[in-house]
Amino acid sequence: MATPQTLIPEKSYGWLKALAWAFLLFFAGKFVIVEALPYFGFDEEVYGRFWGMKWPLIGHISGGLLALVLGPFQFWDGFRKRFLHVHRWMGRLYVAGIFVGSMSSITLALTTGMAIHWNWALSLIVLAFAWISTTGMAFRFVLLKRINLHKEWMIRSYVVTFAFVLFRFLNSYPPIVENASFLERGATLIWVSWVIPLLITEMALQWNKRQ
Repeated sequence: MATPQTLIPEKSYGWLKALAWAFLLFFAGKFVIVEALPYFGFDEEVYGRFWGMKWPLIGHISGGLLALVLGPFQFWDGFRKRFLHVHRWMGRLYVAGIFVGSMSSITLALTTGMAIHWNWALSLIVLAFAWISTTGMAFRFVLLKRINLHKEWMIRSYVVTFAFVLFRFLNSYPPIVENASFLERGATLIWVSWVIPLLITEMALQWNKRQ
């Protein structure tokens, strides 16, 4: 069965892949600079109602940033082959960042999240579970030396990691903001930010498999 590489000329496929990564990194970079870094100034005005829970929030942001930044290096074949030892240590840091980010997210969901609505808190908890679960599966398969499965679960893990970037984008998109209150749109946008991308990813991963 044809693969993307056979359907598209190799050079064109490489350009498409590079453009896709550039697109993702642009949005990730914007998220880091505009949304995340201001919290490290520890300005109470920036935190607003989260000031009393600033440390779980910092843990969540720090873990997410670590995963967001290290993720692309985990998928870079040339880097992995040339610096395998560094790749492995980055992988450990990636897992650690997601563990800290997930646990902090659950803490926030059960406190400030519940203060908004149980539906919002539940969406955050399920996202945290998807985040730690996909990453845990990737870690399990690398320990078993089942590298192909490890790579597939790492892709799923990074798709869930990127959900935070996509959520921020959707939550600031004027047509959405103007037509629904946060209580109405918040939980829905969380689900949309990871379920649909993960579904598309799964279809792409399974497309050419014969068994």
